[in-house]
Amino acid sequence: MARRRLEGYGSTEAGGISLMIDRDECSRVGSAGRISHNVEVKIVDIVTGEPLPVGRKGELCVRGPSIMTGYVGDDGANTAAFDSEGWLKTGDLCYIDEDGFLFVVDRLKELIKYKAYQVAPAELELVLQSLPEIMDAAVMPYPHEEAGEIPMALVVRQPGSKVTEAQVMEHVAKQVAPYKKVRKVVFVDSIPKSPAGKILRRQLSDHMQPCHVSRL
Repeated sequence: MARRRLEGYGSTEAGGISLMIDRDECSRVGSAGRISHNVEVKIVDIVTGEPLPVGRKGELCVRGPSIMTGYVGDDGANTAAFDSEGWLKTGDLCYIDEDGFLFVVDRLKELIKYKAYQVAPAELELVLQSLPEIMDAAVMPYPHEEAGEIPMALVVRQPGSKVTEAQVMEHVAKQVAPYKKVRKVVFVDSIPKSPAGKILRRQLSDHMQPCHVSRL
């Protein structure tokens, strides 16, 4: 069980587990840091709730003296937030590497439910942004009668780029598992973001419209 410092991560419920990153840990690009000595952490399967090994993605659960003990007068919220052993379920999709560094992948509530699979938008956004023809990108769920939801990409082309929907989907398909493939692309002028640069996912639905979807 991890009991090291959780650097650069925090929430209201998790209280004081956010700390400054040590200088010798700043080079671990993309990591939220290590776990605090007084906090227990585990990554669990989002379906079964079973603990997962190093490197596997699942829900981040935390427990310790700095974690809240519950919501006052709201048993329903407490049941949803904690498991039977007192672990706080953060709702974050994460993994911990072999050196104990935590990586936050996405929020569980924003996962795309494709058939029996869960697809993290942030993971696909990184793949999309690795294509030089793309300036910016966001991924959102698109309703589909057969699959439930499919990953749809909103893409901002680089100035002068003529990259096509087929080329974007092919780029992603070469780097991800089949169920994670982007199956629709919409080209937009910009991605709605907060002043801090976070994608405003609730506004992405403004780009949703009836359309043809590539074969599943």
